[in-house]
Amino acid sequence: MRDDKATGRLEDLAARLTTSRLLTDHDVTDAYRRDHAHLVAPGRPCGVLLAERTEDVATALAWAGEHGVPVVPRGAGTGLAGGATATDGCLIVSTAQMTAIRELEPDDMYAVVEAGVINADLKRAAAAHGLMYSPDPSSFEISTIGGNLATNAGGLGCVKYGVTRDSVLGLEAVLADGRTIHTGRRTVKGVAGLDLTGLFVGSEGSLGIITSATVTLRPRPRADPVTIVGSFPSLRAAAEAVAAIVRQGIEPSLLELIDRNTLQAIDDWKHIGLEPQTEAMLIAQLDSPDAARVARDVESAYTAADADFAATSSDASEAAQLLEMRRLAYPAAERLGHCLVEDIGVPRSRLPEMIEAIERIGTEHSVTILTVAHAGDGNLHPTFVFEAEPDGNAPAAVWCAADETFQTALDFGGTLTGEHGVGALKRPWLEHELGCDILQLQQAIKTALDPRGIMNPGKAY
Repeated sequence: MRDDKATGRLEDLAARLTTSRLLTDHDVTDAYRRDHAHLVAPGRPCGVLLAERTEDVATALAWAGEHGVPVVPRGAGTGLAGGATATDGCLIVSTAQMTAIRELEPDDMYAVVEAGVINADLKRAAAAHGLMYSPDPSSFEISTIGGNLATNAGGLGCVKYGVTRDSVLGLEAVLADGRTIHTGRRTVKGVAGLDLTGLFVGSEGSLGIITSATVTLRPRPRADPVTIVGSFPSLRAAAEAVAAIVRQGIEPSLLELIDRNTLQAIDDWKHIGLEPQTEAMLIAQLDSPDAARVARDVESAYTAADADFAATSSDASEAAQLLEMRRLAYPAAERLGHCLVEDIGVPRSRLPEMIEAIERIGTEHSVTILTVAHAGDGNLHPTFVFEAEPDGNAPAAVWCAADETFQTALDFGGTLTGEHGVGALKRPWLEHELGCDILQLQQAIKTALDPRGIMNPGKAY
């Protein structure tokens, strides 16, 4: 039965918009109900706003505040923690249509970009000026800047260049009551007032909707990076090589670990010629002026950790092939079954122990786990592969294995999430990391900015 009152409210919102479209047909809005966290059950939204202008986002939030309608912000839907999953009766506000690069200033090395700009498109625009945008999530070809900002995304290059927050100077954001604010600056330095820019980055749409950002750009390295690849007889050996690189003060621009299960999944799909003795692979890159010299130290660290193969290359096409193999990790895992993709982080010195713990947990619970890691950060992505239960959920053994993995990471002084965010998936574990007092403080901040609690309810905290 049609809800005439709800229909009238939506018609009122549609009449207030300028250029943006409001979708209300359930057959159409179904495509916007979930992100890539398939274990989070989506609700049914009352509508989806395909926002094209900040003014329309402000109009939508003012309308939602008037009527007490929950709002779920959405970018490209590539998130892995359920942060963009619809709740019943919500208004989804998609910023994917806001794709303008408003400014790109090569002399001052910054760009002002709307939230729907694809990460890779910003990289290409910067490259045309001899610059680069450094945040580099594996989904960079499809994920939006807005989504990257919402989760404080990391990626392959953050071992040297940091996570998304480290490249953000300022934001344009719409608050829960429809007010538009501008935080931060365009200067290299600035300490006027509280750091609201840093507060909004990583807030997962719980404080407002980011509609554009001023981001810093960096000079591109003058030469192609030097790539060092090594294969190892055990995950422990590969992790020891990582620890040795860190101890020596070597600063790679990328340091990625891939375990045997992942390599086997990729080989079964793409036929990469995996050797039977290889249990782990490390891929390092160096983009500093002395990269050729430092590469010898990296290769020596591989050898000292009992690598059964190590090689160095400065060929750009070979490097691209290796990185493409790393980016295939998740789609290769998806070919094996349903996936619970996790995102723990530990101090880098505890990486060998954490990797051994993951192997042990998988064996004890008879759960297949594929592990890749931004090893230079101590950020691991164990992916639990399973056959879904009749209700679509993961078997109990998977949740037990995940729970033990989380607890082990915390016991090692680590974190539940290094870059994917909390979303809906990790809320049950959050208090174990933050504690009651910190959770209450965070809720107080949210209440100050969102007193009616309409912004992405049920997510983050």
